[in-house]
Amino acid sequence: MKLRYGIIGTGMIAEHQARALGYVEDAEVTAVLSRSNLRSRDFAEKFDCRACTEMSEFLTEVDAVSICTPAGLHLESALPAIEAEKHLMVEKPLEISLKRGMQIVEAAEKKNLKLGGIFQSRFYESSRVIKNALEEERFGRLIMGDAYVKWFRSQEYYDRTEWKGSFEYDGGGTLMNQAIHAVDLLQWFMGQVRTVQSRCSILGHSGIEVEDTAAAVLEFDTGALGVIEGSTAVYPGFLKRIEISGTRGSAVLEEEELKTWSFESERPEDPEIRERCGVQSGSGGGASDPGAISILGHRLQFEDFTRAVLEDGEPFIGGIESLKSVAIIEAIYESGKSGRMVPVERL
Repeated sequence: MKLRYGIIGTGMIAEHQARALGYVEDAEVTAVLSRSNLRSRDFAEKFDCRACTEMSEFLTEVDAVSICTPAGLHLESALPAIEAEKHLMVEKPLEISLKRGMQIVEAAEKKNLKLGGIFQSRFYESSRVIKNALEEERFGRLIMGDAYVKWFRSQEYYDRTEWKGSFEYDGGGTLMNQAIHAVDLLQWFMGQVRTVQSRCSILGHSGIEVEDTAAAVLEFDTGALGVIEGSTAVYPGFLKRIEISGTRGSAVLEEEELKTWSFESERPEDPEIRERCGVQSGSGGGASDPGAISILGHRLQFEDFTRAVLEDGEPFIGGIESLKSVAIIEAIYESGKSGRMVPVERL
């Protein structure tokens, strides 16, 4: 049996997902939904599925729905899909606020449906290696955890659609849309962020409502400190970078490449880890081109979600888990407005 996916949206990330699903043995794309008849037909022809412009038609003959619309419209698509008892995968962020995101989580729970949020970076081997070492306490006491996402987006990137750069549809700027993958990885590695203090600015673009540059200082529950830096105004754009630093070891992850893997107590497997995970992906990571990302992470996450549905298990990244980065970013935005230190809501 193959799990039948319907995709809502026909943009770049929808095509990216469709390509990834093409490599998932137990899944297939059977329908696409767009308000544009032309766009839905073009997408359907490319991926050999039904073209739909009405939700009621789209929801027939699908088992799971993947939402690839602008983030501020996720709730609008999620609720009817859940009402029709379809399992749900949602591109990051789950929604543009915790309040709206929790509506999706609670609706799916009431119907006993599987809900997943796309954070494909957790599925790369290098990310799993760091997580395992953290669970084994190889880093000693955690001292700092930092995330840097210094990307470049042209003015035309924001100008070519009405919704990009708006609070209504994007919910925020570089943090909510670009750096959120790094924010998610950082909190997955380091644990709960207790407080944030930040500044958010528009420095490199015009005509947008949301920040294109932000910097935040973090305090984690462990007492460790850290920073999040995000921008879409830094030319030419650099790969996202996560740094984990402790009293007995440190690791630096640049996109999927493990740049540093150093511990006070070396283990026999460490040279192999450095060799295996220290290879550049060559994808560009979306640093200057939003389309320059690998489908591997999405494929692995869809394999996990498909297995969870078919075997009645739990997806590796469920609804609550996918909202933790939103909680951090909301606190950063609040601090940026008030100038105060702000606690991060616990989920």
